[in-house]
Amino acid sequence: MDPTSQAFAQKWPSLAKLEESETESHDGREEALLKYILALDPLPDTPNAVLTAIDSFSLNHSFLISVGPHKANILRDLIAQQKPKVLLELGGYLGYSAILFAEKMREVHGASTPKIISLEPSPLFASISQQLISLAGLESLITIIVGTASSSIPNLQLDKQSVDFLFLDHIEDLYIQDFQIVEQQELFSGNAMVVADNVVRPGAEEYRNWVRGEEMSGKGWTSRGVRGLIWPGEWEDELEVTTFGG
Repeated sequence: MDPTSQAFAQKWPSLAKLEESETESHDGREEALLKYILALDPLPDTPNAVLTAIDSFSLNHSFLISVGPHKANILRDLIAQQKPKVLLELGGYLGYSAILFAEKMREVHGASTPKIISLEPSPLFASISQQLISLAGLESLITIIVGTASSSIPNLQLDKQSVDFLFLDHIEDLYIQDFQIVEQQELFSGNAMVVADNVVRPGAEEYRNWVRGEEMSGKGWTSRGVRGLIWPGEWEDELEVTTFGG
């Protein structure tokens, strides 16, 4: 569909604005999202209500670089498959993925309390994320750390637990480096899963070649791509799913 057409603008209102502004973040839209959600009556007080409100804002007001509903369902399926107790997220942004992870992990584990650690370098985005997580009622499961992966991962306090699930959703050029930091710190569990977003759009070819290469397979890692759509817009993308052990 032609992004300049009237039909495109009607189907994807926020993308019509995106074509004009040519920027996807860090321009006030994140603060506008928080105001939008806080103004809702009644306030959303469940994870799904908060995620739906974020999706509505991203569709109708300003495009957000969150994973969106299509990839969210893929990630929920991976959580159900992997059943992680400790999940580390690099690139928390506004809390969308942390909320969906916590909701699904709570469902999977029942009375057992899972742990989600979300690293976000922007203090502003971390603050917005914390407020949205609180609205979703998940603050007891999610810890937000303000900082980069390289500065924060060596200081993680996991109470003798290991990382079962690593989600890479920050700067694609840092995917290899930050994967290696987690590995060097010996934080991975024996059946860990690593999921990297946006490996096709905008792209992480070097990372994908690396996780599928001989070095990683020799260590016991296997990797595959899973088709996912960037939403709004239904743009083709992939999640790279890399697993360790059996």
